[in-house]
Amino acid sequence: MPGQLLVIFATIILGSAIGNRVATARGVKAEGSLWLIIAGGVIVARIAFVARYWSLYAQEPWRLADLRDGGLAPIAGFTAAVVIGAILAWRRTDQRAAIVSAVWAGLFIWIGGNGLLRLATDTQTLPEVTLKDLDGRAVPLSAFAGKPMVVNLWASWCPPCRREMPALGKAQREASDLNFVFVNQGEDSATVRAYMKGEGLPLRNVVLDPGGELAKAAGAPGLPTTLFFDAKGILVDKRMGEVSSATLAEHLAVLRGRR
Repeated sequence: MPGQLLVIFATIILGSAIGNRVATARGVKAEGSLWLIIAGGVIVARIAFVARYWSLYAQEPWRLADLRDGGLAPIAGFTAAVVIGAILAWRRTDQRAAIVSAVWAGLFIWIGGNGLLRLATDTQTLPEVTLKDLDGRAVPLSAFAGKPMVVNLWASWCPPCRREMPALGKAQREASDLNFVFVNQGEDSATVRAYMKGEGLPLRNVVLDPGGELAKAAGAPGLPTTLFFDAKGILVDKRMGEVSSATLAEHLAVLRGRR
């Protein structure tokens, strides 16, 4: 699951828990109000993100309601949550303290969680690992440096890896200013070649990491994980979980903005 989506879930769970605790202490129930705030915030955040990348979602309409891609516009979502919370607090005075507590707690948890994610990203550089190309030759990851890099850790047995691969392959073909590197985790060249041929994926820079050394060095807890390095080899962004064309475009915009 994407790190940012985990932060959002933590914000919702902990914020609502604090709000419910305040409500219980005052002898009232506020669960209905808190869920209205949460639902409104998430729906508006999703709509705002989809609107921003509508041309991409129009090509993949089945992804519109799939929140697994992490496609949310947090500022729009929090604005909606605050507005809905203010209306409910004004109308339901007995729940006001609980609603205000939940909204403020959620805001601080979201800011803190994203700060920790950014801190973890900003301290990482391009790992010094040696991989193998599909012909068995040793290739250091640094051989692909010189341009901003998108490094995707994947495996053919991983369903979300397979779902996101067409979007990554298309981006590689269209983005001449970036280097895309596809680092297979734990499979042999025959398996990788058969997968790419069967899926019709003309990928470049496909390498093997038999022992998962890059995943260990990058602190990737699972697959897929995508790492975004600037031209100096500094980790700019990190995506744990599946990307869609829209969320990939968002990450590439961040990468291009850090040249």
